[in-house]
Amino acid sequence: MGQVVDDVKTVYVETTIMSYLAALPSRDLIKAARQEVTWEWWNKRRGAYRVYASQVVAREAREGDPDAARRRLELLSGLPLLDVTDEAINLATALISQGLLPDAAADDALHLGVAAVHGMDYLLTWNCTHLANAAFRDGASFWLAENGYDPPSVCTPDELME
Repeated sequence: MGQVVDDVKTVYVETTIMSYLAALPSRDLIKAARQEVTWEWWNKRRGAYRVYASQVVAREAREGDPDAARRRLELLSGLPLLDVTDEAINLATALISQGLLPDAAADDALHLGVAAVHGMDYLLTWNCTHLANAAFRDGASFWLAENGYDPPSVCTPDELME
């Protein structure tokens, strides 16, 4: 089911990672700190993993400010994109219908569905509302495991610094 062919762990980067990497330096202290740790992970730790994104990330990266979108897409250009399969779509739909994510978080559910279907070890995100949220992680991980999937560990770049 997974992408792993050796001992190298896999990471699915969700759109917020690309957004923090492509953003102009922020004056907001929290955003600036997230930008810094994201760049540190990208430049110092990314090489320790097989890193993937998906067509969902590419679609979301195209949205918004054209200059920022161009920078996000440049960053994505070197990453393999995982397919959004029917199975991933069905998982995302089930995560919402089970109440693990709200209807408005359909793309977030799809990120998790893609990562689970492709056997990713980690889903890297700064989306702390719907993905990197302790209450959500536990429920979604339990549900995915109960339904035959090895759930990815959802985390932020600072959690994956080692």
